[in-house]
Amino acid sequence: MELLGYIVPLAAEAAEHGEESGGSFLVSPGLGLMIWTLVLFLITMWVLSKVAFPKIQEALDKRANAISESIDAAERQRKESDELLAEYRARLAEAREQADDIMVRARKSAETAEAEAAAAGKEKREELVAAAKRDIEAETRRSLDQIRQEVADLTVLATERVTRKSLTGEDQKRLVEEALSEVDFSTLSGSEKN
Repeated sequence: MELLGYIVPLAAEAAEHGEESGGSFLVSPGLGLMIWTLVLFLITMWVLSKVAFPKIQEALDKRANAISESIDAAERQRKESDELLAEYRARLAEAREQADDIMVRARKSAETAEAEAAAAGKEKREELVAAAKRDIEAETRRSLDQIRQEVADLTVLATERVTRKSLTGEDQKRLVEEALSEVDFSTLSGSEKN
């Protein structure tokens, strides 16, 4: 501070001296002014290097570190996002494979179910046809038995009318057997089956 108090009056004296010589002291500077300007410049640089430049350098270093950390963080985030993207793609591919596998199994299951249904339908149809044949055969036998009974009754009735008398039980039985032996029931059962 003392130095500044000493330099300022000298600069003012030099300015007055320059005006007395008829010109501006800046246009034609004197040797003393140049020395004092250089001394003031060096003092200012020394003060700035001790006070301002370290703070400026510290601020620049902080800013450089912040930028470096931001770049590093961005790089880490990019790597993480690349890893997540790769993981997502892998899971997506796995999901597609599982979906394809499910579709293949569903098709196989549908084909198996269709084959089983066709086999069950064929088996059921064969059972129904067999049951119908059994029913037809049973109905045919029942019908033949009924026809035999009616033929026997008609034979007895016809014989009674022809002979105009009542037959004994033995006569009726003999006549019925003779009539039945003359009737061919095999043709009746054969035409029923066809």
